Amino acid sequence: MTEPGQVGVLPPLALGQHRVSPPVVLAPMAGITNVAFRQLCREQGGGLYVCEMITTRALVERNPKTLRMIAFGADERPRSLQLYGIDPEVTAAAVRMVVEEDLADHVDLNFGCPVPKVTRKGGGSALPWRRRLFARIVRAAVAAAAPAGVPVTVKMRKGIDDDHLTYVEAGLAAQDAGVAAVALHGRTAAQRYSGTADWDAIGTLKQALSVPVLGNGDIWEADDALRMVAHTGVDGVVVGRGCLGRPWLFADLAAAFAGRSDRRLPALGEVAVTMRRHAELLVDWLGDERDGCTDFRKHVAWYLKGFPVGGDLRRALAMVNGLTELDDLLGRLDPAEPFPVSTLGQPRGRTNAPGKVLLPEGWLADRDADTVPDGAELADSGG
Repeated sequence: MTEPGQVGVLPPLALGQHRVSPPVVLAPMAGITNVAFRQLCREQGGGLYVCEMITTRALVERNPKTLRMIAFGADERPRSLQLYGIDPEVTAAAVRMVVEEDLADHVDLNFGCPVPKVTRKGGGSALPWRRRLFARIVRAAVAAAAPAGVPVTVKMRKGIDDDHLTYVEAGLAAQDAGVAAVALHGRTAAQRYSGTADWDAIGTLKQALSVPVLGNGDIWEADDALRMVAHTGVDGVVVGRGCLGRPWLFADLAAAFAGRSDRRLPALGEVAVTMRRHAELLVDWLGDERDGCTDFRKHVAWYLKGFPVGGDLRRALAMVNGLTELDDLLGRLDPAEPFPVSTLGQPRGRTNAPGKVLLPEGWLADRDADTVPDGAELADSGG
């Protein structure tokens, strides 16, 4: 395991009237951070658990899939919603809808997504390059949220690539617009999820801003979070891929930020119990056993990463159709098999090679152009 930096117990993260303790945020992940997964993680420890990315256009047009995605648990507070938009007026309308219909208690704006279908329209991590348009969107969201006191935050990357960095300028613009906090993933869009996150850049942003700054990137263990705080001085951390197949990471993070050294290393039997709980929550949320188990399949490889489980059993679990079948398959696992410590500190989820960022034609030519590209707004949510 990595050795933690020397960090005192961090105070709660202040987001408007909300206090997030420990100062840990679950990053939105498409197809992952639904009601079921968020509840599973919340059962492990405190923090802010953000739903999947919602597009502003899909929300204001009341797309049925999107409206289902913004469901929250009855005891889920604060309810955190991430919005993706590229049109200031549509963004404002979406935030007004959130406020007027009491859909969430916190709004995060996505300026970090590196997915080509987003960047080729000028959205996500491409958008801060157009600094005037970026500022207009953030100001519109903050103004729409202000009457209800709903805090607005932004999440972004360092920039498009190493030749087109925007994070400090964008962070200052967001702060001037009135955001409650800024989160930075220490990679460029061109890096995607490759290489290592630039924690020095996160520290630079922390030094430049007076609002809370959150660090994101390469937090695989709770001790990584402590090292990031020690290295950068950030006010909290954002965790994404590190919790895939390991919702108990949030228990470790709670312990770490409380100054305790205890960490969870569940044997395979305890992992199987967590897997069953996850599938059950998905079935309850989707209202259909087959649909819930089908959605669960993508998580199997993450849960079993590093455990000596045969290929036939792995494949059967990854094709499960019902809870009774799942129970039978999980019963074939060796409950005494110890946690594979060799996987600690290792990347999880998607890792890919750097690549050229797809952008609208002429996007880099004029940083001060603030017109919204034609067809930029996405009609579907989830990344």
